[in-house]
Amino acid sequence: MQDYLVELQRELKQRNYSPRTVEIYSTCLAYFLKYIKWDISLISRNKIVDFILYLQSKDRAPKTLNIYKESIKFFVKEILKKDIVIDIRLSKEPRKLPIVLSHNEILNIIENIPNKKHKTMISLSYSAWLRVSELINLKVKDIDLQWLTLHIKWAKGQKDRITIFSPKLKSDLSYFVLDKWLDDIVFESERWWKLTTRTAQAIFLSWLKKSWIKKSATFHSLRHSFATHLLENGTDIRYVQSLLGHANIRTTQIYTQVTNPMLKNIQSPL
Repeated sequence: MQDYLVELQRELKQRNYSPRTVEIYSTCLAYFLKYIKWDISLISRNKIVDFILYLQSKDRAPKTLNIYKESIKFFVKEILKKDIVIDIRLSKEPRKLPIVLSHNEILNIIENIPNKKHKTMISLSYSAWLRVSELINLKVKDIDLQWLTLHIKWAKGQKDRITIFSPKLKSDLSYFVLDKWLDDIVFESERWWKLTTRTAQAIFLSWLKKSWIKKSATFHSLRHSFATHLLENGTDIRYVQSLLGHANIRTTQIYTQVTNPMLKNIQSPL
C-alpha cells in the first residue's frame, strides 16, 4: 500500500500540485485505505459513500469531506485507472463571513509586541496581506527594498504575484536580510530552520491573547482585515482582487459584506 501512496505523490508532483496539496491528498488516501483494510478490490462507489458517511459521523467539516472525495477520486481515476462512476455530490460548504480585526485592534497587537521578529512578521503579513505559508517561505531575493514590493512565488493556485508593503517596515526588513544569502529564509526559527505554519499561527494567537482581543481571529485574519480596510478606504475591488491573487472576483466580494457602509449607518429602533 505504501507503493500506492508513493505513486500518488509522484503523480501529483509531476502535475505541479503544491507540496501542501500532496501532503493532504496522501493523508486522506492513507486514511481511506486503512478504512477498507488496505484491500483496493473493495473500492466502489458504495464503499466510498460509506466512508464519507463514516466521516460525517465523526463530525468532519464539509470542506474536509470534499477534500477526501477529491483525493479518492484522483487516486481511483489517475493511479488505479479504474472506471468507477464517482458521481458523488460535493458537500455544501457553509458561507461564513471572515473574522476581521479593526485597524485599531491591529495596531494594538503590533504595538504590544516587544519581540522584533514577531512584530515584523505580523506587521508585514498585515501590510502585504500575506498567507501564513507565504510568510514562512519568504526569501531574501523576494524582497525589493527600493520599490517596497514582495515577489510571492508559488502562491495558492500555483501563481506568482507582486504585492507591496508599508515603507515603515523598510528598516526592519533591512535588518532581517542583512548578511544573508539571496536564497535564505527571511524569518527563520531559533535553530536557523524554516518556521512551520503551526509556529507562525501560535505566535499570532499568543499576541492576540496578550492584547485582550476576544475575537476568534487567526493568522489569516490579518489578510481578511487588510482587504476589508482597503475597501473601506475606497480602493476599487478589482485592485483588491489582483493584490490578493483571487482568480474569481466573487471570492473578493465577500469582504463587501463585512464593510457594507449602508448597513453600518442603519440605527436600531430599540
